[in-house]
Parts: sequence; structure tokens; C-alpha cells
Amino acid sequence: MILKDKVVLITGSAKRIGRCIALTLAKRGANIVVNYNTSQIEAENVVSEIKNFGVESIAVKADVSKADEVALMIKKILNEFGTLHILINNAAVFFKTPFETLSEKDWDINLDINLKGTFLCSRYAADEMLKRKEGKIINIADWSGIRPYKNYIPYCVSKAGVIALTKALAKTLAPYIQVNCILPGPIILPEDFSEEEKQSIIKSIPLKKIGSPDDIASTVVFLIEGSDFITGGMYAVDGGRLIS
Repeated sequence: MILKDKVVLITGSAKRIGRCIALTLAKRGANIVVNYNTSQIEAENVVSEIKNFGVESIAVKADVSKADEVALMIKKILNEFGTLHILINNAAVFFKTPFETLSEKDWDINLDINLKGTFLCSRYAADEMLKRKEGKIINIADWSGIRPYKNYIPYCVSKAGVIALTKALAKTLAPYIQVNCILPGPIILPEDFSEEEKQSIIKSIPLKKIGSPDDIASTVVFLIEGSDFITGGMYAVDGGRLIS
């Protein structure tokens, strides 16, 4: 699938990795829907940047964990562009949840946004894609969905669910929609990490460096334009952390 003139929805794309993906795809000629929940100003700024590339873009507010808001978001996209070709499920929460203080609320927030949100957006987007018998869904999971680490149990479980969901959707939506999953490793470290913690992580990575959002965006481009014969795949972009 060639990106030029395609309509792409990227959830959680007002900041960080999602923003980088949005700008990267816009540079290649795609029309971008910037989804946000609370970051309205940042989302509008991204839309302005995207339009500088000569493509169309809108910002749409929606909490991806709520079915009615997701359904309305898809409706707005169809009213604006008439179709939807690609969905990038990027929206997520990530925060420390030590077991001794882990609460039901912590669990629900992680599972609702990271996993349920991915399902809901895929569910509503796929309806439109199946009508045209063409589409791509790319889920942003995490290497910790395969190798969980301490103090982030709900997050790791939610990302393991995204990996399983990717495989299930790939089977269910074939042959018309390809569904794949990216497993980022250390890309943007938490702001509260000490220098000692950062160096410890770098030492544990075979490539001995932290990745960048561009590494994820480039992988997204490959899964869209590189081949239409890939589905149900998991692509670790982690400097080798998963095999270390």
C-alpha cells in the first residue's frame, strides 16, 4: 500500500512517538487524523505542522477506552475524508505500579486504554476497511509484553494482550486487512529515571544505546509500504533488549 493520498488515523498522536509517526507519514503524502484525549493544544499544533507538507489533517478528541467516543471519532473521519485506510493504535498509558501499592484503578486504567482501546479502535475502523476490502492496522505494543519487568504489572499484561489481539485480528480480518504489531524497547525513558537507572538500561541493551521515535516511525512505514504480504507479525524495535 502506498501512503500518498491515504487516510491514516493515529491514536494518541499529539505527542511523543505518536507525533513522530504522524509527521513521518504526512511527509510521505498521507492525510492524517490526529487523535487526542486531553492534549488539545499539542494536537492542533501537530495538525498545523502536518498541513505544511501539503496534505490534509484534522484533530479529533476521543477517549479510546469508550466505545461511544471511538464510534463518533470514526464517523467524523468518514464525514471529513469519506474513508479510512490505515489505523495506528498508539494511544497508551505508562506509569510505575509497584505491587505493594498496586490498585484496582491502576489495573483498570492500563487495561482499558492500552488493550480495550486498541480493540475498540480496531473494531470500528475494520468495519469501514472491510467494506472496501482493504486496510492496515498496526498496533504499538511493547517488548515487555513478552518479557515483563518489575513494577509495571498492569502495563505489561495490557501489552501482552495487544500482542494476542494482533494475532487474533490478523486471522479474523484476513484476507483483506493486514494486522501487525511493533514492540518498542527503550525509546523514551520515564522522566523520573535517575542517571544511574538510564545507564543500567543502556548497558543491558546489546546495541548499547537508547532508540528514538524515528525508529518506530520507520518501522510503521515499512509495514505499510514495504509489503502487503505480512500479517500477524511482531517486530521488536528494541536494540536487542528482548534477546539479551
